[in-house]
Amino acid sequence: PRAGGPPPPPPPPPPPAPRRAAPRAASRPGWRCRSHRRFRQPRQHGRWRPASRNALKAERVFVGLGANLGDAGATLRQVLARLDALTGTRLIAASPLYRSAPLDAAGPDFINAVAELSTSVEPMPLLQALQAMELEHGRERPYHHAPRTLDLDLLLYGQRVMHSAALQLPHPRLHQRAFVLLPLLALAPDLQHPGLGPLQDWLAGVHEQTIEQVP
Repeated sequence: PRAGGPPPPPPPPPPPAPRRAAPRAASRPGWRCRSHRRFRQPRQHGRWRPASRNALKAERVFVGLGANLGDAGATLRQVLARLDALTGTRLIAASPLYRSAPLDAAGPDFINAVAELSTSVEPMPLLQALQAMELEHGRERPYHHAPRTLDLDLLLYGQRVMHSAALQLPHPRLHQRAFVLLPLLALAPDLQHPGLGPLQDWLAGVHEQTIEQVP
């Protein structure tokens, strides 16, 4: 610079060094990002998956049907459709219809059948549903072994054993009645009773009871 002149302007500052982005953290298993929020999937049995909504187990159930008043055959066919419509219940199969003489009682012959169900309904609510159907069909109980417009018995509920004032499982006399054993074994020839073993073994004890399959 010339003597006596103004000093030169200072040099411009150097440009700032570029900033490096911080490395992204590795994602954690079972986590996802949604709208800058994290949520965790529920854990079941050691795996990450949604909770199941169908936890109720269906049981194999057998119901005895009978009637000896009115058009008994038509009544039983209607009831089979009603059983299939019960909540949590599906009709798997129905036996042929059988005609049997009343056992330890007087009155017209009975028409009988057995239905096999798959149901998640517990025994007592199921029994209550069966009793409601009986009432709808005009069932009355004026005396023991009275003729009936509809009789529904809960025979077997899986391998469940139950003893209460309202319900006994299996039905305590199912192995003594031809009108139960024959249609039951027509559906399930190898059926096992939880206390008596193979039900085929009990057929000889009911061979004198009058019963025939309805054509």
